[in-house]
Amino acid sequence: MKTLLNKILKECRPYIKQGRLASYIPELLKADKKEFGICVVSADSMDFAGDYDKKFTMQSVIKPLILLMALMDNGEEPVRQLVGVESTGKPFDAFNYSDLALKREHINPMINTGAIALCSLIKGIDYRKRFDRLLELTRKLSGNPELEVDEQVYASEKLTGNKNRALAYMLKAYGMLEDNVEDVLDCYFRGCSIKASAVDLANIALVFANGGIDVKTGEYMFDKKYARYVNAVLMTCGMYDGSGEFALNVGVPAKSGVGGGIMAVVPGRMGIGLYSPALDSKGNSIAGIKALELLSRELDLSIF
Repeated sequence: MKTLLNKILKECRPYIKQGRLASYIPELLKADKKEFGICVVSADSMDFAGDYDKKFTMQSVIKPLILLMALMDNGEEPVRQLVGVESTGKPFDAFNYSDLALKREHINPMINTGAIALCSLIKGIDYRKRFDRLLELTRKLSGNPELEVDEQVYASEKLTGNKNRALAYMLKAYGMLEDNVEDVLDCYFRGCSIKASAVDLANIALVFANGGIDVKTGEYMFDKKYARYVNAVLMTCGMYDGSGEFALNVGVPAKSGVGGGIMAVVPGRMGIGLYSPALDSKGNSIAGIKALELLSRELDLSIF
């Protein structure tokens, strides 16, 4: 497996030149475009190659965990009342939806609007406590108790995140957000700024791949029905407006982030974490997607 992973990284590295670093969060421009790493973990093995242990901010890869925590805290019905599950076919930060009645079916948990809204369903006496619970869940699923927020990226996001403020105030205007907007956004910005590695993402993905069970300990982390819910949303919406193409060429539930990470879930088999910060026009890791295409072809990973 390690030989295969090294081969794939070598073949896909030239695609990095076609990508660009995320520029709307200034701190992300400090990333090294040349870094490229992958980790594949199953019940009985872990293999990796390249910059697999490089720390980067999760960005939108935190969205499946925001959705999971909202489900664990409230059950499915309150989540479905707030956000839908259909892919928008629009960029992750879009807010100019067609007739803009802000109907729930126009929003899914894997775009910024939906994830911001779902932060309001995480339980806690205040939004700092809600974030602390989200961080603790991320640590638990990754098996890494040392995960922390990158304070520089968090400050950069908070300072420049005016489009997310527009989205949040739009939610407020349409009665979909009752709480203080800045408090909700602070939870969201902190979540996006959690530092993780490809290994951490692969470990999280493995729990989703095994229906909420930590295969190393046998512990039930969360209900199987929530794993099914999150995986289904990832399959249709996880790669933004590139989700259909990804489903065709890779064929597994996955979530990308503009920090360069991709978390891919292969149900019943493995979790995959990948890092390459050069992005395509949709905000997905360009070399990372190519690597997953090759890996899916080699190992017959597609669920279709």
